[in-house]
Amino acid sequence: MELVGNIKNYEWGKLGQSSEVAKLAKANNGKFSVNEEAPYAELWMGTHCSGPSLLKSSGTELGQVYDEPLPFLLKVLSIRKALSLQVHPNKDEAKHLHKERPDIYKDPNHKPELAIALTPFKALCGFRPYEEIHQFCQELPPLKELLGGDAVIKKLSNGAAGDLKKCYQALMSAEPAAVSACIDKIAEEYMEVLEKFNLSDTFTTINADFPDDVGVLSLFFINLIHLQPGESIYLGANEIHAYLSGDCIECMACSDNVIRAGLTPKYKDVQQLLTSLNYNGSPAATRLFQPKVIDANAKVFAPPVKDFAVVNVTLPSSQTTTYSLELPQGPGILLVSQGSRKLLLKEHSELVLKSGSIIFIPPECMGNIEFSCIDGASDDFTAYLATENTF
Repeated sequence: MELVGNIKNYEWGKLGQSSEVAKLAKANNGKFSVNEEAPYAELWMGTHCSGPSLLKSSGTELGQVYDEPLPFLLKVLSIRKALSLQVHPNKDEAKHLHKERPDIYKDPNHKPELAIALTPFKALCGFRPYEEIHQFCQELPPLKELLGGDAVIKKLSNGAAGDLKKCYQALMSAEPAAVSACIDKIAEEYMEVLEKFNLSDTFTTINADFPDDVGVLSLFFINLIHLQPGESIYLGANEIHAYLSGDCIECMACSDNVIRAGLTPKYKDVQQLLTSLNYNGSPAATRLFQPKVIDANAKVFAPPVKDFAVVNVTLPSSQTTTYSLELPQGPGILLVSQGSRKLLLKEHSELVLKSGSIIFIPPECMGNIEFSCIDGASDDFTAYLATENTF
């Protein structure tokens, strides 16, 4: 029942104990030693072949005990440096790309994602309203010149998806030398404009991490979103995005399909990204994903896909009565991010939960999950339970 997650030390991860991934991994396994100089980027919980979870008692892979591959992958991400500017294909595109280029697109599945902030979290998500992009082009002459001048951008002020597509294709197809010159000119002469829009720090940070990358200029096309702990965004198929900083819970369909076009040393498939993108622009506030309330102690983030949903359980330290949760039957993975409680499942012995605990819950137990207090425990309790989406 108890699991050990799979740790990913990608270069962009937070270092040492500053990483929620490292903290939770240490809390899960007292023998785990945190290297303060190493990046701890992701903690995977599931049956994905690239990082399967292990049973804590035996070291056996979860997929060898529960023989149906989970359709979701639960993660914790700790981000020090921007992840790639990317989009995920829809199911039809994923099947086609996997068939045509299986070395790059590893499977035929789509990869929608949900991110729930654990700490203040910053991301690029979805295209800005067309008039906002037009305003940036007007106030940043080097950007307007790079795109082809007024002839290209003039329709954006009252634009539509086709007008944005033309502008963004001009940006992503520009020569690297021209992109570099544009970024340098903005950095030298137009930082006051960026400060007016509260973009100067993000522009400077991204450009320092990925000098002269076209993704730096995408900042003027894509919403910059600041999430507070507990807030979330959902990235459906064909939505452009990039996580920039912070820690989050992420749940996604079990897939590796990513179409990248900037802010990365990895393979960039610019033409495929331009083909796949959803070019509908809307304000940053519309990108926030709202959970549904189950009761006073639980809410569910249930996106419009069947692959996954995430239930967030919060029990204040003042609540001393046993809390019961009834969920639809399906496999679940529970991660405790804070506090301690006892867990009682149907026909199973009690388990002591604490920060870092990862528990696999079989389908037959999801209809009766009970959390009871531990004597002497004084912290609020917070946990995230990923499962199939039948809500």
